[in-house]
Amino acid sequence: MDHLIPLQINIPERPNIHASYGIRSDAEGLLPWEWVSERMAKSRNYWICSTQLDGRPHAMPVWGVWIEDVFFFGTNRASVKGRNLASNPRVALHLESGDEAVMIEGIVVEVKEMENLTAIAAAYSQKYPGYCPDPSIESEVAMYAVQPKRVMAWLEDDFVNSATRWRFDHGDKG
Repeated sequence: MDHLIPLQINIPERPNIHASYGIRSDAEGLLPWEWVSERMAKSRNYWICSTQLDGRPHAMPVWGVWIEDVFFFGTNRASVKGRNLASNPRVALHLESGDEAVMIEGIVVEVKEMENLTAIAAAYSQKYPGYCPDPSIESEVAMYAVQPKRVMAWLEDDFVNSATRWRFDHGDKG
């Protein structure tokens, strides 16, 4: 997708979690990026957390698609989530599962190129039969891409061995 800085997958590392949780300090058991990518692609529902103008958190489930290691989702521009993202692009995104956990912290970038909007709409209609977002730029729905700053993932039943973090620098201050 042309408007995004290509995601350079960094070497996985241990997250900065207090020692009392008992996670390993070596690299054995770290999850590969493919594990994250598979779960992001197959999940049906995702949670987006944004911040309201008065600083209160706002969490809502969304549908979305994972294309070329980028998560895309849409929301009505007039919704609470839409207004929040228009004023503050920082988000937390996570899967429903706490057993196979993936959490992404980053910023959203609105997708405006018609070719990209059309490709995203096609991916939505393949994943969610009967649903196809309007790819027109005049749509009431804004389509966003999440650019990660940090991604954490783990298997709950092997947390001490599998807790993994990736950090990304897109050259911005977000």
